[in-house]
Amino acid sequence: MNTQEMIDLCLKHTLYSWSATGKVSPMPIERAEGVYLYGPDGQKWLDFNSQLMSVNIGHSHPKVVKAIQEQAASLIYAFPGSATKVRAQLGKKLAELLPGDINTFFFVNGGAEANENAIKAARMYTGRFKILSRYRSYHGATNACMQLTGDPRRLANEPGSPGFVHVMDPWPYHYSFGTTEEEITANNLRYLEEVIMYEGPETIAAMFIETVTGTNGILPPPRGYLKGLRALLDKYGILLVCDEVMAGWGRTGKLFAFEHADILPDIVTMAKGLTSSYIPLGAMGLRDEIADHFRKNVFWGGLTYNSHPLCLGTALAAIDVLIGEGMVENAARLAPVQRSEMDRLKAKHPSVREGRCIGLFGMIDVQKNTNGDRIAGYNETHPAMGRFSKYLTDNGVFTFIRWGSFMCNPPLCITEEQLLEGYAVIDKALEITDAAME
Repeated sequence: MNTQEMIDLCLKHTLYSWSATGKVSPMPIERAEGVYLYGPDGQKWLDFNSQLMSVNIGHSHPKVVKAIQEQAASLIYAFPGSATKVRAQLGKKLAELLPGDINTFFFVNGGAEANENAIKAARMYTGRFKILSRYRSYHGATNACMQLTGDPRRLANEPGSPGFVHVMDPWPYHYSFGTTEEEITANNLRYLEEVIMYEGPETIAAMFIETVTGTNGILPPPRGYLKGLRALLDKYGILLVCDEVMAGWGRTGKLFAFEHADILPDIVTMAKGLTSSYIPLGAMGLRDEIADHFRKNVFWGGLTYNSHPLCLGTALAAIDVLIGEGMVENAARLAPVQRSEMDRLKAKHPSVREGRCIGLFGMIDVQKNTNGDRIAGYNETHPAMGRFSKYLTDNGVFTFIRWGSFMCNPPLCITEEQLLEGYAVIDKALEITDAAME
C-alpha cells in the first residue's frame, strides 16, 4: 500500500481515539527501528515521544522480537486459572525489581485495566468506597478510570461511577500554592487534609496519583511532596496508589518514579514500558499485607487475557533489554543534556514559557506574550501550534502537541547526538510560535 491508500482505508473503516474521525490526519507508519519511524513512501521520523511515551527500549529490538517468536512457538495462550513458566518467571522478576514488599502482581491488558483493578482492590481491602485523585491526572479510558481521571476527557464521559473526589495538584494550572517548593508542598498538603476532613477520612479507600503527572504537564512533584503525602495518607489509613504507567520503567532515570523520593506506595500500577508496548500488558503490584488479604478473601476481578503467556514472555525480554543495556542509566545521563537544551531554547525563543524534565520525561510550554500567558488555554488550541506540529513532521520529527505544549519523551536508547538532532529541528520550528507572539 502507498501512503494515501493506507490513510484512506484506515479512515473509512476504523475509529480513531479522542477524535472525530472525519477530522483526523493520521500518520502513515510502515515500520520502525531504534528511535526512528518509517512511512510507506520513504518517510523517516525521529520518534521524540516514544509513540505514546511507551516504547522505552526503542523499536523492533531483535532480542524482544526473537523472544516473541519463541514464546509464540511454544505457548501462546493459557486460561487465567493455569500456572505457566512465564507467569512464574515474570512474577518472580517483578518481586525482585520492585522495592520493599511489593511482591504480588495481577496481570491485565494495559494501564487502564491495572487502575480499574487497583480501585477494586483498594475498596475491597479497606471496606471504604471513595477514591481521591487529582485534576491534572489521566488514568485511563475505561468506565471507572474515566472518573478517576481529572483532565477534560472525563467531562464527556460523565455521569459515571460514583465515589470519585478530585483535588488540585501541587502544581495547579493557574493558582499557586506558594513561591518555594517547600511552601508549595506544605500548603498543598494542608489543603488536601482539609478536603479529607470534609469528605470523611473513614470513607476514603485510596488516593491515586501519577507519580510524575504525565500527559497533563510532565510535572515532577515538588520537594518533600511524596514523603509528606505518604505520611498524611498513613495518618488516616488511606492507601497510596502510584500510577507508574507512563513514568515507570526507566523513563525518569530510575526504574520507578516513586524511588526518587524513597517512598513505597501500597499499590503500584504499570503498563507501557513493561513490554515497551511491543505487546499489550499491564500489572497491578500489591504490598504483602494487601496481597495476604486476597489469599484469604476473593479478589473480584478477572479477564480472559489475565497472565497471557505471549504478553508475559515479551515483558521478560523487554525488561532484560532495558536493564541489561543500561537504558535507565542512559535516561539519567541524558537528563542534563535535555535540561540544557530546554534552557537554551528558552533563552533564544521568546515564545518558550518553560521546559520541564526528569530523566527523558519532558515537556515544553509555549507562551503568547511576555507576561507568560499560555498560547492556548486549558483544553484549547492555537493555529500556531498546528503549524509548529506540521513543521516538525515535515522535517523528520514526531511528537505530541498538548494544547499549548509539546512532548519531549524519546526512547531511552537514544544517543546524545540523536537527542540534539531532535532539538535542532524543534529550534527551527519555534520560529513559528515566536512569530505568533502578541
